[in-house]
Amino acid sequence: MAVKEFKLPDPGEGLTEADIVTWNVKVGDTVKVNDIVVEIETAKSLVELPVPFAGTVTALHVAEGDTVEVGTPIISVDTVGGAAPVQDAPTAGAVEPGIEGSPAPKMAAAAAAAEADEEVIEEGKIGGTTSTGRTAVLVGYGVKQTEAVRRPRKGGATAVAPAVQAKFTPAAQESRVAPAAPSCAPAPAAPVREGGARALAKPPVRKYAKDLGVDLNAVSGSGEGGIISRADVDAHAANGSAPTEAAAPATAQPSAAMGAPAAYQAPVFTRGERETRVPIKGVRKMTAQAMVGSAFTAPHVTEWVTIDATATMELVDRLKKDREFKDVKVTPLLVLAKAMAVAIRRHPEINATWDEAAQEIVVKHYVNLGIAAATPRGLIVPNIKDADQMSMLQLAEAIGALTATAREGRTQPADMSGGTITITNVGVFGVDTGTPIINPGESAIMAFGAIRRQPWVVTAADGTETIEPRWVTQLALSFDHRLVDGELGSKFIADVGAILADPARGLVWG
Repeated sequence: MAVKEFKLPDPGEGLTEADIVTWNVKVGDTVKVNDIVVEIETAKSLVELPVPFAGTVTALHVAEGDTVEVGTPIISVDTVGGAAPVQDAPTAGAVEPGIEGSPAPKMAAAAAAAEADEEVIEEGKIGGTTSTGRTAVLVGYGVKQTEAVRRPRKGGATAVAPAVQAKFTPAAQESRVAPAAPSCAPAPAAPVREGGARALAKPPVRKYAKDLGVDLNAVSGSGEGGIISRADVDAHAANGSAPTEAAAPATAQPSAAMGAPAAYQAPVFTRGERETRVPIKGVRKMTAQAMVGSAFTAPHVTEWVTIDATATMELVDRLKKDREFKDVKVTPLLVLAKAMAVAIRRHPEINATWDEAAQEIVVKHYVNLGIAAATPRGLIVPNIKDADQMSMLQLAEAIGALTATAREGRTQPADMSGGTITITNVGVFGVDTGTPIINPGESAIMAFGAIRRQPWVVTAADGTETIEPRWVTQLALSFDHRLVDGELGSKFIADVGAILADPARGLVWG
């Protein structure tokens, strides 16, 4: 028997830990090289993790929901296929002997044997290391990512191990939020689908079902191949099958309020609770650190402008009827994105960053336009690379793809790095405007308020004035006053507003 330990690889982007979301295998399962064995959530994205060797799973060292540091063993595999001793996964909060340096002679011996038996893997291959020393094994980090139906578990059991199942019953979820006395009694196994297959659902839907206390094995999927959607979970819960109460998390919106975490994930709670404690981890933790760093590093200034956006709304209506735009979603956000790209061309200094180490202002000659998105995982800010080089149709396609990927929880770290300027669309929440916090590494962020019908003074060509109902909105621009002064900030937001008021200006200035 040659037992190999698979350690949590370095996900890159400076991240040092990840949360275990869902195990796709259990002790005793047979795996092949590159089989997806676990879904993990970093502070920036949700990714699938393939195993770099084949064999039989002998141990799961961490449970679903645990936060694991890079380099920690997460699964052991017998690569020979002998009758390996079965080890149960640890209970919530338990530390596996040998992982954190605790005495474990047997595991140490097994690890030493595995290391001695380790085969050399070429640089850049699955399980190998790159020239930087990073292990390229995460889906989305050098390994081809494909859409595939998750393979059914063997053996028919849905629980990874008794301890893991005990942790993720609805009652155990409540105790994780409001800690209760630990129990050693394992929870009963969940119902099994025909043939022992595991319920098919995407990670955000699994998270949503957990928050509602819905057992996915009891839900009928309406999607292709029986995939379960949020609507299926809602329908099941509406029939009285959900044992607990929870607020439904919001779906992804191409927006986020004031740069703060959005789409708050309400934990499962019981009636009569006076307070609830929610762990600060994942996206929420990263967002908090970034916002605090930005707020107390860059001196923020915010300016507002109220504009008549009637011409923008008329343009949106025309584009919706245009055959060229029939396959994309056209919204006022699309017009704003294009307007900002045009205005940046006129005022390139707004698209810059402050390099404290070099004591330089770095003006970017490309626009990676960030769109703050409220997702079930919290606030993320993916960006559209080279947005200034795109046509209106290309921008519409890019925004649609960005939103869909964020909704599925599949936004990769590379899609959230390198942004130069950001839009936060608070208008979809009915908010007029706000004072957004600048995304770290950028110099400005634009808040797009709700568009409402309001009375407006309209001046005719002959100078006469009338009061008419018009579509009115507000823009708010926060900028870093170290490199953007009042004149530059004012000119930029004025130009953006002028294009929304008269989109034809974009043709003249563009």
